[in-house]
Amino acid sequence: MGKGAAWAGAAEEIRRLVDATGMPFLPSPMGKGVVPDGHPNSVASARSHALAQADLVLLLGSRLNWIMHFGLAPRFARNLKVIQIDHALEELGNNVPATVAIGADLKAATAQLVAGLEQHPWQVPGDGPWWRELSEQVAAKKEELRPALEADGAPMGYYRPLAEINRALPDDAILVTEGSNTMDISRSVIDHAHPGNRLDGGTWGTMGLGPGFAIAAALTRPGRRVVALLGDGAFGFGGMEVEVAVRYQLPITWIVFTNNGIMVGMPELPADGPPPPFAFTPGARHDKVMEAFGAKGYHCRTPQELARALKKALASDETCLINVEIFPHATRAPQQHNWLTR
Repeated sequence: MGKGAAWAGAAEEIRRLVDATGMPFLPSPMGKGVVPDGHPNSVASARSHALAQADLVLLLGSRLNWIMHFGLAPRFARNLKVIQIDHALEELGNNVPATVAIGADLKAATAQLVAGLEQHPWQVPGDGPWWRELSEQVAAKKEELRPALEADGAPMGYYRPLAEINRALPDDAILVTEGSNTMDISRSVIDHAHPGNRLDGGTWGTMGLGPGFAIAAALTRPGRRVVALLGDGAFGFGGMEVEVAVRYQLPITWIVFTNNGIMVGMPELPADGPPPPFAFTPGARHDKVMEAFGAKGYHCRTPQELARALKKALASDETCLINVEIFPHATRAPQQHNWLTR
């Protein structure tokens, strides 16, 4: 399911559908929380395997765009059948022809599916070969990531600080993410229990939206904790907007993952000649930017320092910024396919 399901207010109906059918599910990035990430039917940890081996996909308010690899092989089966329900009629059959295309309000349509299942029950066998296969893949992937999520080294990779953030976030926090590795990897680590609480680059992978999204969320959702998680490249697009948050006393916790570059950085710049365009100033102290406006900044090199900073920041009603040092060459876990494999 995708963000269309979240905006349609169809979370309750879709959760009932998942429970009634026993189907495995995968959310799109901004569809996270429509069904809680902690639900036992989530196969997000085995995403590549689940997509490639599925012969039928029920698509609820989600686009088969670059996030979903356009629905094409080898990411998906070549003989894939798609049942698509969406209120955006222009999305029906986009990139992959829908076997069944339904233009409808997602909340109403899913409620009708649930009502139909009460009359004609159907379930994916919980002890069948498909669920056994998926369960084995989920367990294997979680075990594969465990060392990175528990690593104590400094400077840190991406997974351990994201695990600390996941533990510290309030259940109803609004998370704004922007960047490349920071945004992408956070999708696989940070859990969401409620719909509409994650805002990121979206359909077009847009850069520069993070600070504006965070400020808008804080203004329109008073009383909710807003966390803006940005890579240092993303922070460079609009980081000075933290002054707006200070001036209007918005309780936003800004977290900047600083790896000294775009995708990857350099421990130090070359002594002779200009630096490559992807490299930033090593050791940049983005926390000092926040302090320049009279607010609190934290600088963290270890998981323990980050845990302490998060505790203080999330307990405060004031805006603040946590600068997190990331190993310049840190990257995501090995992937089965290259990005956008066709």
